[in-house]
Amino acid sequence: MDLVSVIIPYFKKKKFIVKTINSVLNQTYSNIEIILIYDDEDKSDLKYLKKKFGNNKSIKFLINEINIGAGYSRNKGIEHARGKYVSFLDSDDYWKKNKLELQINFMKKKKFIISHTSYNIIDTKNKLIGYRKAKTFISFRDILKNCEIGLSTVILEKNIFKKNLKFPSLKTKEDFVLWLLILKKEIPIGGLDKRLSVWKKTENSLSSFIFQKLFDGFKVYNLYLKYNFIMSFYYLICLSLNYLVKRTND
Repeated sequence: MDLVSVIIPYFKKKKFIVKTINSVLNQTYSNIEIILIYDDEDKSDLKYLKKKFGNNKSIKFLINEINIGAGYSRNKGIEHARGKYVSFLDSDDYWKKNKLELQINFMKKKKFIISHTSYNIIDTKNKLIGYRKAKTFISFRDILKNCEIGLSTVILEKNIFKKNLKFPSLKTKEDFVLWLLILKKEIPIGGLDKRLSVWKKTENSLSSFIFQKLFDGFKVYNLYLKYNFIMSFYYLICLSLNYLVKRTND
């Protein structure tokens, strides 16, 4: 059974983090390590987390002296990961208990080195408000106008990061950039259509800041894909319209 490193950046999610971590510890797939990156200059929650989980040998704490953001925190976690596989989980999301087992079996059977799954969307009262269906993507153009890959559903082989790939310095959309760059290197992303993760939609999350998302969305195309202003603006409009369609359907 190959080791899976689960990378969880933490910033002011005390209300949700215990359920998040327990959803990993309770997996039917047992060979795991959790790398919890504490990314808050206020260290009060750190005492709480160490009291709860400090004696668990499966959990490694990495402590940032200053806030460096979720993307850079994940990069730091990847550097410390010992597993053949790396997976990501945001500190207010959680997994179904057979998530790792089913997804890794899927990857081995289909020979994918990166995959994602379908997932449910809930509100802060745990009410189901939507879901996203996983698809297999072959070309970066498959997600250029509409990214359906949930960060907390992704598992990939750590060797992928030897190809000069990492999360960029963005407040939002940092995962979108990584998936695009992976696909540009002709590495397909397998889609397992099983709802194995749960994404909690919170009002104060970065993903709810519309102007920040627009700004970062433009940078995805202009800075990281090297498109000119007009093309970048066109794809940003397409991405935004698809986002509004998804919000309407939720």
